[in-house]
Amino acid sequence: MIEYIMVSGVLMALLIVMMLLVNTNIMEAPADRLSFVAFTDVGNGISTRMVDVYAIAPTDGTISTSFDIPDDIAGKDYLVEVGTRNNPVNGEPDSQFITVQRGYLQSSIDIAGIGASRGIAGNTTGRGMNRISYDSRGF
Repeated sequence: MIEYIMVSGVLMALLIVMMLLVNTNIMEAPADRLSFVAFTDVGNGISTRMVDVYAIAPTDGTISTSFDIPDDIAGKDYLVEVGTRNNPVNGEPDSQFITVQRGYLQSSIDIAGIGASRGIAGNTTGRGMNRISYDSRGF
């Protein structure tokens, strides 16, 4: 009888440890990897759209376009932020970027091609249609 109780106790302890580790190692880690790759894809897509809009932007006037990005990634919402980083050495604006994030997961993509000539700012989520607008007068 004692042997069965001891074996059952050890097996229950192993079952509890496995239940605690399964969620982290088998479910969350692959979902986080998938989310990071998807964040990078979304950021690259937005960067490409922004460069395209600015490439055909008029010297005097406005232009805007609507685009759609996934509503959620791995079943969760995310935030897209567009802005300028400051150089840590001299404090001058250094590069423009797109950050796609959710909680501690974050992917930053530099915007190539328009960084020196055009200012950018804004944020959005994946819900609904999104818009990129250009106005030759500035923000």
